[in-house]
Amino acid sequence: MLIRPWDRGSEAEWRAWLAEGRDFGLLAANGPAGQGPVLVPTHFLLDADAGEILLHLAAPNPVWAALRADPHATLAVTDDYAYAPGYWRDEPHTPTSLYASVHFDCTAEIVEDAAGKAEILTRQLARLQPEAPLGVTPGAAPFGPLLGGLRGLRLTIREVRAKFKYDDKKPVGQQAALADRLAERATGLDAGARTQVLRRNALRAAPRESPA
Repeated sequence: MLIRPWDRGSEAEWRAWLAEGRDFGLLAANGPAGQGPVLVPTHFLLDADAGEILLHLAAPNPVWAALRADPHATLAVTDDYAYAPGYWRDEPHTPTSLYASVHFDCTAEIVEDAAGKAEILTRQLARLQPEAPLGVTPGAAPFGPLLGGLRGLRLTIREVRAKFKYDDKKPVGQQAALADRLAERATGLDAGARTQVLRRNALRAAPRESPA
């Protein structure tokens, strides 16, 4: 992913963005020689403070063979995207895509023991359905007997790359006008993209503190 200096997201920025409820991404692993990568859409649990990501997948998933051959993996989360026509940007021949995307480059560890899988499931359930969290115990209903049909995955984060592409290269006024265009069109994910445009615009427009 190409990240221009004006599109780069800070750690505080990507952490806050994901904490808003973005817990579904695309897991990519290197496929066998001569074949393309294995791509798996999946929910995940991010523990940024511990530097890890947890998830589970069905045992027949082809990603397991790929990760055993090469434990390097990337999890990508992309959202708040929209198409901006060129005539919106005072450049009739230069349309662009607006989006936010965070990529986690990781080392994968496959979790196959029942206790380890139960721990991952318990933590994911607590995150995904806090209104009705369920503990998972190996061998105990309702989920214990199902553990044999899945495997857990622990991803140790090596690097995080965050991109918030919302025309930050343009003058502040032009970027603000882009938000107005998104509000007028109001289709697809325009509302989310507009929120990001306005947030980035406010960061640029705010006066910077003088060094002490």
